[in-house]
Amino acid sequence: MANGVTFAVKVHPRAKKNAITGELGDVLKVSLTAPPIDGKANQACIEFFAKLLKVPRSSVTIASGQSSHQKVIRVIGLSAEEVRKRVGL
Repeated sequence: MANGVTFAVKVHPRAKKNAITGELGDVLKVSLTAPPIDGKANQACIEFFAKLLKVPRSSVTIASGQSSHQKVIRVIGLSAEEVRKRVGL
């Protein structure tokens, strides 16, 4: 069992739908429908990756960047390779 993996994302809040919209170097660009108010975008980001990666919400955390567009997502229980496969990159 993998201990965990972290990866960088750039969040675009208030988008039309939740989706990965591309890559910027080694940063994933993510669109979320939630507004960046009261942590709503952070919650949406966690839910989006939990669903996408098929892991419990408790396995996904925002390691840094809670109040920034640039975030570091931490996923427990998957290897970097599994994350890449499930994200489709």
